[in-house]
Amino acid sequence: MTDAVPTELLADRLRRAAEFAAEQDTDVLFLTPGTDLRYLTGFDGASHERLTCLIVPAAGHRAPPALVVPKLEAPGFADVPLEALGIDLLTWTDGEDPYLLVSDLAGGPTRMSVDDGMPARHVLALRDAFPDVPQSLGGPVLRELRMRKDAAEVARLRAAGEAIDRVHARMGEMLRPGRTEAEVGADITAAIVAEGHAEAAFVIVGSGPNGASPHHDVSDRVIEAGDVVVIDIGGPLPDGYNSDCTRTYAVGGEPSAQVKETYAVLQEAQERAVAAVRPGATAASIDDAARTVITEAGHGEHFIHRTGHGIGLDVHEEPYIVGGNELVLEPGMAFSIEPGIYQAGGWGARIEDIVVVTADGVERLNHNPRDLVVL
Repeated sequence: MTDAVPTELLADRLRRAAEFAAEQDTDVLFLTPGTDLRYLTGFDGASHERLTCLIVPAAGHRAPPALVVPKLEAPGFADVPLEALGIDLLTWTDGEDPYLLVSDLAGGPTRMSVDDGMPARHVLALRDAFPDVPQSLGGPVLRELRMRKDAAEVARLRAAGEAIDRVHARMGEMLRPGRTEAEVGADITAAIVAEGHAEAAFVIVGSGPNGASPHHDVSDRVIEAGDVVVIDIGGPLPDGYNSDCTRTYAVGGEPSAQVKETYAVLQEAQERAVAAVRPGATAASIDDAARTVITEAGHGEHFIHRTGHGIGLDVHEEPYIVGGNELVLEPGMAFSIEPGIYQAGGWGARIEDIVVVTADGVERLNHNPRDLVVL
């Protein structure tokens, strides 16, 4: 339960979700436990084989929202303000058909949407319960709410950024020649929790040639003097909002002139992309700002991923900062700016900050140095 979210705000989110559902031409939205349900109700729990499902009728339908919950799990919703939110609670026990209960409550929809993270076992069972009703993904409904952060959400992301900055500031305690990536990763994991996160969602320690793999994890490779090391780390604070920040380090001595020259290109690309963020710009234009710098310097083939992703209750969510995405940026949208250059078999580098679109520009949520830090 995200008890810091005011009930009035949750009620407003539910109301707007119903309105967006109507705009997306769907009659009812079905959500199982996950970040979408947490966003609308404050409930933080997992989806299991027993069906828990929030039913949100589109605006204009008379039926109120309803929550179908296994009776043995109903106590877990004691702190969710269901009555204040106007949500009817109905329970079921083993041996009963919860999908029949859902179909009764949904009131004969002709169009239905399921949340993007719903387990297939429930998606298929709902399809059987509504054999003549087309299913669509609920992502287009929820993203209209979730990708525009309110002031409270921005404050939470700001706190998450500060927490992960404190971990990067401690990297000299952990990252040094003679240690394995796994050993460094274990220390970083502990530091992430010590600095206020609920857990470490991911820890990438990409040393030497492993740094050229953007989603490398950790390994038993021993870090050597002269290595360039990519450290990409993050996780949720107890309130569920995530951090995500990457810095690149040179370990055990000054890097080569070639590394310095290439890194300077990357640093310029990241600066240009951040500077391009403003209301009215498109997501694609931010990607282009970074990609143009890297391509003109001769490293275009070594920048092998999008420039960024949205962040909030999920580490990766809308909006995606990628070529072809003509989404117009608006105040409150939060996302990463993380160009990278990867020399296969050699080394890699990435710089990542979380930024938020403001009324007249951009705010960075990470503030540690973006230079190639020598440890």
